Formats: sequence, structure tokens, C-alpha cells
Amino acid sequence: MTRRVFRFVPFTIEQDQTAEPEYEARCVSGADADCGARSDTYGTPGPVEEWQRGHTRDTGHARYRRNFGDYAVVRPAGELVRAERGTA
Repeated sequence: MTRRVFRFVPFTIEQDQTAEPEYEARCVSGADADCGARSDTYGTPGPVEEWQRGHTRDTGHARYRRNFGDYAVVRPAGELVRAERGTA
């Protein structure tokens, strides 16, 4: 019988700074069905909010499903500290 020993290693989960986050919105207004109009995808929320204001102005629709996506990195907690010091 083989015996194994596992040790606990704390990990951190953080936003990957090398990849841009993504913001977008979809209009879900409508009596019988969602409007379905969509904004483009942007790296900041400002242009999406501007699209929402314009869509509301043009259609009177006021309900949106907003989506935010990003990339995450999982690494041992001490790894970030070593990387910041320049010792890998």
C-alpha cells in the first residue's frame, strides 16, 4: 500500500492583468418577447452605458441584461510576492 502526504497550499485568484475585461448589454424589454438588441463588446463600461442610453432614447426600452467577463489567474499565494520582488 502506497502512502501519500498532501500539504495545504493557499491559492489566490486574481484578475489577469494581461487580458482586457469585456462589457456588453442586451435589451430584454418587451411585452411578449425580449427586444434582443445588443451592444458591441468593449473594454470599459462607458460605451455600453452610452449604447443603453441611446437605445432607451430611440425605443423607450429600459430593461437590460448587462454582462461582464474577465480572465482569472489562480496561483499559490506566495508566488505573486516572489514575482514582485523579481525572484521567481
